[in-house]
Amino acid sequence: MINLAGRDILHAWGKFVFTGIGLGLLIGVTLTMAGVYRGMVNDGKVLLDNSGADLWVVQKDTLGPYAESSSVPDDLWRSIRSMPGVAQTANVTYLTMQVRQAEKDVRAMVVGISGGESGKPGWPPQLVAGRQINRSHYEAVADIATGFQLGDRLNIRRNQHTVVGLTRRMVSSSGDPMIFIPLKDAQAAQFIKDNDALLSQRRRTSTNPAFNRPGMSDLLDAVIATQTSNNAVNAVLVRIQPGLLPADVAEPIRRWKRLTVYDRPQMESILIGKLIATSAKQIGMFLVILALVSAAIVAFIIYTLTMDKIREIAVLKLIGTRNITIAGMILQQSLVLGLIGFVVGKISATFAAPLFPKYVLLMPLDAMLGFIAVIIICLLSSLVSIRMALQVDPAEAIGG
Repeated sequence: MINLAGRDILHAWGKFVFTGIGLGLLIGVTLTMAGVYRGMVNDGKVLLDNSGADLWVVQKDTLGPYAESSSVPDDLWRSIRSMPGVAQTANVTYLTMQVRQAEKDVRAMVVGISGGESGKPGWPPQLVAGRQINRSHYEAVADIATGFQLGDRLNIRRNQHTVVGLTRRMVSSSGDPMIFIPLKDAQAAQFIKDNDALLSQRRRTSTNPAFNRPGMSDLLDAVIATQTSNNAVNAVLVRIQPGLLPADVAEPIRRWKRLTVYDRPQMESILIGKLIATSAKQIGMFLVILALVSAAIVAFIIYTLTMDKIREIAVLKLIGTRNITIAGMILQQSLVLGLIGFVVGKISATFAAPLFPKYVLLMPLDAMLGFIAVIIICLLSSLVSIRMALQVDPAEAIGG
């Protein structure tokens, strides 16, 4: 019956091939969707790896600095640096925005890194071209995914920054490429208002009756200075001393500084369990829909092929062919169709993944699970055709 199934496939090879290609493209989309989810998870882990931090100190009762906004004083790092078990500390700011270079507009996460030697927490760990930032203003290191080149001048709010270095796979949890600039410039971009807003705020403040009384001019100047100053960051990145447990270092900071401190597992839980959770559910729904559509396609084509050879099946039953043999022939055709579809889908997903704007991570485990799912779908889809074939009356072989 293997030869019989093969002969039947060769007889209708065009229908098999084109159906297999169509099914394969559908399977390719399924594998790519799984790769998109894997890529999102990988982006979150890469973000944490590249930060070089063991602990993230953020505003109390927030999920900062990635899932929620967080604001802490920029001199907080000094007191945290003196805590037991702390080896290094560094201020950092994160701001997702549109960065313009001439006529080009790129959405990126702008990261403000504190000055000092290369290798501090928050700095890009490695470069593919150029050098690290060594000035306190107007320099930038950009991920190559932005498309920027060395020497490009970027407009970030009111200031221009020159790209002096390029890095790779420095992305936010949403896949946006990162651009690193000096901390003071990032603070100005994130927290300081533009000139028109400042003038408007000063006028409103000066017209406040509370400041029009005698002796209140100094207070007015202090309030205006506060409005134009910038002394906040989103988080303090902490690197602990070797051999210590992050939880043991984090607990005193929580207790004495009245701040929220996250270690690596907690931050991963926030990024994957909260930021990516909704996207994961959407992707899961798409995968279920695609699986149902794939099953429907396989069931329809196998049913059509079975209907086309009802008379031949009746002849087989008339000459005494066992039902299990007929069922095996139909099952083999269904599995061949699934195998063609999987091969086409795996090839199409492999070649299509680099073309996606977001990172797509195709894992061998997903491919193996996909193959098993295709086999199960083909087995289930062939049941309707097998049931119909087994109910064929042998008398139809000699009927009109």
